[in-house]
Amino acid sequence: MMDSIGTWGSLVVFLALCFGASFFGARFRPGEWHAALEKPSWNPPNWLFAPVWTVLYIMIAVAGWLIWQSAPGSSAIWFWAAQLVFNAAWSWLFFGLHRMDLAFFDIVLVWIAVVAFIVTAWPISAMAALLFVPYLLWVSFAGALNYAIWSLNR
Repeated sequence: MMDSIGTWGSLVVFLALCFGASFFGARFRPGEWHAALEKPSWNPPNWLFAPVWTVLYIMIAVAGWLIWQSAPGSSAIWFWAAQLVFNAAWSWLFFGLHRMDLAFFDIVLVWIAVVAFIVTAWPISAMAALLFVPYLLWVSFAGALNYAIWSLNR
């Protein structure tokens, strides 16, 4: 009984870490500055970001938790933590500081950490690695969008 409480408790911790990163980022809203920026024609509507990130944060939490259950000291868990820190920093850089350039370099670091997680998690838990694939696709898209907005507004 105690073991299952610890198992589920650690999942709650991973969910709390992911949604803590989300809440940190949510403090920095797009606002008028972002509305005035020129954007590419393929920029998604603002309402799409919250549901996508909600699903992704749940997947990120479960992936980290799966690795934690099998290999808590592994390099995969360190890449998991790194991507979350870089992820949380992006909104502050882009929306908070209005530094599209630094935000772009930050999202490149997110992308690298996500790929490194997938590669190092695969031998430990293929499911954890696969849970990061949609995240990798979204970060790739977000990086291209960040770069396009930066390029259009230099």
